Amino acid sequence: MPENKNRVCPVSRASGLESRLRKLLHNPKRVLGKYLEQGMSALDFGCGPGLFSIEMAKIVGSRGKVFAVDLQQGMLDKVSAKVKGTELDSIIKLHKCSETSIGLKEKVDFALAFYVVHEVPNQTKFFAEIKALLKANARLLVVEPKFHVSKKEFEETVRKAKAVGFKEIKSPKIFFSRPVLLGL
Repeated sequence: MPENKNRVCPVSRASGLESRLRKLLHNPKRVLGKYLEQGMSALDFGCGPGLFSIEMAKIVGSRGKVFAVDLQQGMLDKVSAKVKGTELDSIIKLHKCSETSIGLKEKVDFALAFYVVHEVPNQTKFFAEIKALLKANARLLVVEPKFHVSKKEFEETVRKAKAVGFKEIKSPKIFFSRPVLLGL
């Protein structure tokens, strides 16, 4: 039986998304540090339990804002539990998207889609919506897992992003991943 590429990672497997090994291999500060700075607004699409959202909030600081977006309320609840009562609680804005729309209106300086675009049923619509959320000179970092997304599939994903107006800036090195940094 073929694997369903659009299957969303269940909340019951959230701990695997932030294991020690993953934190080492995909160190959020190392992955994101060159794209974010104090006072920026950022979007973490498919935030899961918050591995990247929390580091984004630390980088953008109290003058910044991070939209932690996920389809599953259980994932957002995990992020909320981690930041409740900390200075990060006022920086991270939790947002539950739908299966067909991100549903945000506020523009951001940077967006991240880490190991999630292959789960999106309509990638063209997704990229169009992300494009509408980006400020001038903003960037989108898309990272897909090599073990789950073939080179051909990733090239098709990048083609869909370009079809709605994104330009490929570079392909940063991220362990065991297929990454692309996109701009407008």
